Amino acid sequence: MQELKGVAENFPISEFEDRGYHIAIKAQKTYNGVAIISKSPIKIITDEILDEDEQARYLEVDIDGIRMINCYMPNGNPVDTEKYPYKLKWTDALIARLKTLYVQDIPFLIGGDFNIIPTSNDVHNPSAWEGDALYRQESWERLRTMRHMGLYDAYRLKHPTETDCYTFWDYQAGAWPQNKGIRIDHFLLTADLADQLLSCEIDREPRAWEKASDHTPIVIEI
Repeated sequence: MQELKGVAENFPISEFEDRGYHIAIKAQKTYNGVAIISKSPIKIITDEILDEDEQARYLEVDIDGIRMINCYMPNGNPVDTEKYPYKLKWTDALIARLKTLYVQDIPFLIGGDFNIIPTSNDVHNPSAWEGDALYRQESWERLRTMRHMGLYDAYRLKHPTETDCYTFWDYQAGAWPQNKGIRIDHFLLTADLADQLLSCEIDREPRAWEKASDHTPIVIEI
């Protein structure tokens, strides 16, 4: 889960634990926040990648011998403010961490809200997003760097040419009813986990619920 928008004390921990789940949380008041819920015990490796970063955006854990990373990457808008340089700086720190894991030959997957639209096949109307922080050259370059180090986009492994594959629809301008979406929630896997990937699907149903999140779940099976 990403964008919890609240401190850990306000999270429904007991409701999950009563159902047999283990929980790891990196949260902060009002903004950001990530959590991992698992039926297996969770060993927290680290919850930050950027020194003295006050924003709760990263959670790296070990579950059943698999390294799993939950990230809520910065949005970066408006691009003419400090938010865009922060987006790039944070993503550079993430890349450095992933390279360290890769060099150490640690199998891992990273999932979450990347706030990056990979290609024109991942957006309803590309021209409407030109210049946006999610659809700029610098953002694409960083996502390509992750891919080029040997990480595989789980959704594209199973749906290489799909165009109606959105995970986010804005609350504004009838985006959901008109299916004006974008794909910004991703799973990237190292080669050994990619070889074990059985499925990757986007569950659109929750987006239609009352008071729904503007994101909908992406689900992988390994």
